[in-house]
Amino acid sequence: MALDDDVALLERVAVLQVLGRDALRILAIGAEARRLKAGDTLFREGEDADAAYVVASGTVALKNVLHTDRAEVLAGPGAMIGETALITEVRRPATAVGRNDATLLRIPRHTFLRMLEGYPAAAEQLQALLARRLADTIAELDRVRRRLDVSDRAS
Repeated sequence: MALDDDVALLERVAVLQVLGRDALRILAIGAEARRLKAGDTLFREGEDADAAYVVASGTVALKNVLHTDRAEVLAGPGAMIGETALITEVRRPATAVGRNDATLLRIPRHTFLRMLEGYPAAAEQLQALLARRLADTIAELDRVRRRLDVSDRAS
């Protein structure tokens, strides 16, 4: 893919949109194109994660091998897989397998963190977005807790 196509793809990813075009251009320059054939494994559950992937074409299935009761999740064009790996050391929570032939952009953590150093305004925008998402998650957990409390009292 051409650089402008990669930037346009990154602009479609909600968490990356806040960074701005110049910062996304840096990410696109540092990203690596990966091709995945149907049935090929991109990564396995439990592996150390040092990068995120953005699906450019095709579909990737995310499966929990250790937790088979969890539904498979499909990631298609414009989806980011493993965004947490961009900012911290984590292990992969699922195995990613090509559902069909797919093309992805691999964004290494070190590239992402260096971009944030060079674009402090982008870092501030990302921090604000992550803070909103965390607040939303906490509010949703609180709603679930209250529903569980009500159902426990009703039993």
